Amino acid sequence: MIRRITSVAVALLLLYGFGGYSTAEPVPLPSSDCDRECLQGFITQYLDAMIAHNPDSLPVAGNVKFTEDCREMKLGEGLWKKFSRLTDYRRDILDVRQGVAVSFLVVEESDSPVMFVMRLKVEDRKITEIETMVVRNREEGMLFNLENLKTASKTMTTPVDPAEKNSREDMIRMALTYPAGLKIGSFVKADSPMKPDAYRFENGRLMAGPGCDFFEGCDNMKTQRIPTLSGITHRVIAVDEDLGVVAMRMNFGPGSTFQGDGVLDVWHSFKIYGDLIHAAEAYCEIVPGGTKSGWE
Repeated sequence: MIRRITSVAVALLLLYGFGGYSTAEPVPLPSSDCDRECLQGFITQYLDAMIAHNPDSLPVAGNVKFTEDCREMKLGEGLWKKFSRLTDYRRDILDVRQGVAVSFLVVEESDSPVMFVMRLKVEDRKITEIETMVVRNREEGMLFNLENLKTASKTMTTPVDPAEKNSREDMIRMALTYPAGLKIGSFVKADSPMKPDAYRFENGRLMAGPGCDFFEGCDNMKTQRIPTLSGITHRVIAVDEDLGVVAMRMNFGPGSTFQGDGVLDVWHSFKIYGDLIHAAEAYCEIVPGGTKSGWE
């Protein structure tokens, strides 16, 4: 009886998550009726509508929810109003099983380049959820380097060799060692399976891996010194099984910025195959402490 109760408790923790943010389910998910091409098409259609400043052209559900920078808005507000054009940087993460499309982009707002990331949830060929973040400058993002965001990296966009693919559940498990490491202040203690030459970019700035010069020891992502962010929260938002990429949204909590009282709201992504984390790329923005994402 005790064993049975314990098993049920563990299953519920996996299903509903830790720290107020959900993890992804470890049980098989049904396939969506929208394949990779379909999900990619929804991203393109959304961007085309932004260029045309015409949200009414989108196939959205009657109860569609839209947020930008953690604030719920009417669709067509925020970046929509001054969106001017796309650039060559676009990196899509497509979760066919959940009907979720995530895209990291650099776009222009009134002819000024900004970092833009979005999550679309598609059900019955309609958009039901739209979650976005815009980072306009270093003051908003703490880091801001567009020179490394000209085109998406081949590491993150190349499909994984089937022989090296990990299961969806194992990919999620390995990705979750990242917030676990930040929570205790050590990727080594969290036993995060990072490849020795793994790298991490944040807002276009190399923050870990070969060639990193941001601070001493950052050339090795697993062993580099990191802060202890005991208040970190996280939620898995997409798993691209073909690319071997897990996308996650995190609030790093107190102590995550260089100065001031703000905290980092982070959209992260991890390249995982062959039982190792090979790369991590993220967009992050400073928000007031205690800010909720609106999708808890």
